Amino acid sequence: MKDKIHNKTAIIILAAGNSSRLGRPKQLLLYKQSTLLKNTISEALKVENSFVIIVTGANSEIIEKDLTNVPITICFNTNWENGLSSSIVKGLSGLLHLNPDCKQCIFAVCDQPFVTSSIFEKLIKESHKTRKGIVTSAYSKTLGTPVLFHKKYFNELLELKGQEGAKKLIKKYSDDVVAIAFEKGSIDIDTEEDYFKLIS
Repeated sequence: MKDKIHNKTAIIILAAGNSSRLGRPKQLLLYKQSTLLKNTISEALKVENSFVIIVTGANSEIIEKDLTNVPITICFNTNWENGLSSSIVKGLSGLLHLNPDCKQCIFAVCDQPFVTSSIFEKLIKESHKTRKGIVTSAYSKTLGTPVLFHKKYFNELLELKGQEGAKKLIKKYSDDVVAIAFEKGSIDIDTEEDYFKLIS
């Protein structure tokens, strides 16, 4: 297994939240004859030289049951209630267990319905082209997910706490950041209203 994933980019999809504002697991919302989470996974699986890790937490049993026979690695985050950072740490720890020599990873979330394989591919291409250590997505005058990190940032990512997300490192190392345009990245699904807009 390790030979097969050596030199590949890990795509870590964070899907551990309890969707408190929605009131039901957003990961399982129906979308494109599939679900929000499976849509993100299928786009990630199209990326050449990559492997996919999913971080589950709240509602893990029903979410994982929906992912049988999907060629991914699942990491269950027992500390999901501690916020986004715990899922980043869990996913990255799982990656380093699978492939300690991995040179870069992409963090994505499951509720950006317009994420595509081409967005992931642009992040990878931009990192090769610019040699920048952090490649982020730009939308609505902000920088966010999906975001690629070179392995030189793995130790600091593993030290994130509470609600701190990757933005802390994006701000801290702004000289080593480049962005790709992802206009529809601003659309994410947090409420029933968001979901209704998406499917109507």
